[in-house]
Amino acid sequence: MNKKRNTTLKELALELGVSISTVSRALSDHPDISSATKENVKELAKRLNYAPNLFARGFRSQESHILGVIVPNISHLFTSTVLEGVLDEAELRGYRVIISESKNNENKQLEMLQTMTQFGVDGVLMSLTKKISDVAQILQILKRVPLVLFDKVSDKIPCTQIVIDEEEAAFNAVEHLIGLGKKRIAILKETENSFNSEKRYAGYLRALKENELPIDEKIILGTEDISLVNGRRLTNVLLSMKERPDAIFAITDSAAIGAIKALNKYKVGIPNEIAVVGFSNSMNSTIIQPALTTVDQPGDTIGRTAVKYLIQEIESPKAAIGTMTVEIKTNLIVRDSTFKI
Repeated sequence: MNKKRNTTLKELALELGVSISTVSRALSDHPDISSATKENVKELAKRLNYAPNLFARGFRSQESHILGVIVPNISHLFTSTVLEGVLDEAELRGYRVIISESKNNENKQLEMLQTMTQFGVDGVLMSLTKKISDVAQILQILKRVPLVLFDKVSDKIPCTQIVIDEEEAAFNAVEHLIGLGKKRIAILKETENSFNSEKRYAGYLRALKENELPIDEKIILGTEDISLVNGRRLTNVLLSMKERPDAIFAITDSAAIGAIKALNKYKVGIPNEIAVVGFSNSMNSTIIQPALTTVDQPGDTIGRTAVKYLIQEIESPKAAIGTMTVEIKTNLIVRDSTFKI
């Protein structure tokens, strides 16, 4: 079986008996090409299912109008909302988008970043992997193509970064629990010292200190994968303690939902005995019973904002934004997991 391939400009030119440049200019509606020639070229291109090679065009013009996006986990609900914002804003501004997933693998992340620049994308949006051992190669790529980081970022990479105020959001969540009269508040966090986890942990600590509540290391629990399964497992650990917490702050909705499942299993009253707060306002936060109080991360706004700043750098290189941190506001969505009936 012969392998299918795209019709080329050269084949169109040979069929019509004209030059390749004439075909190219006809397809681009160049004013120097007659209407009759344009019509003939476009009719043949349509009949032969010709599709322009956008990457090749980009190499010639130094502009592909294509943005690369690299994320750790494309199936994560928060990531999907960010990508919706990216796609909508990019289309609005006349750009196409290529999306790749690093699967939280640093080598794969770098490989995809290099591939995208080799293909000639105009700029890259990236959410970093949990572990970054060396940013030297990313810094080299940053010299060649505009880069904007979002969500998972690093202060070691001097570029525009679109984030929420992680620490302030966590602080407000814990203060909400304190306002309910909770005094022994546990936290479920990551052990990997990721940017997001450490910022949220800092907000947790600040809320306790400012309200003169003791910091008990025994109820500060961490796991590499802050998932539903581990949220449930860590909550089981908390429930086995002689002195249980009266509230749980989980740095992800998944872990918070795991906590609620564990509490429900052992018929622990939520929120009267133990209140629960999560982070991200995922779809599942309204499905679980009781519904989860959580920090709302506006993924669509983050995606749209990231595209706006990246295109600004692409189209106005002399007025490039450079190093800048843009913080998107969050809100605490209060639901039954902290609302006393």
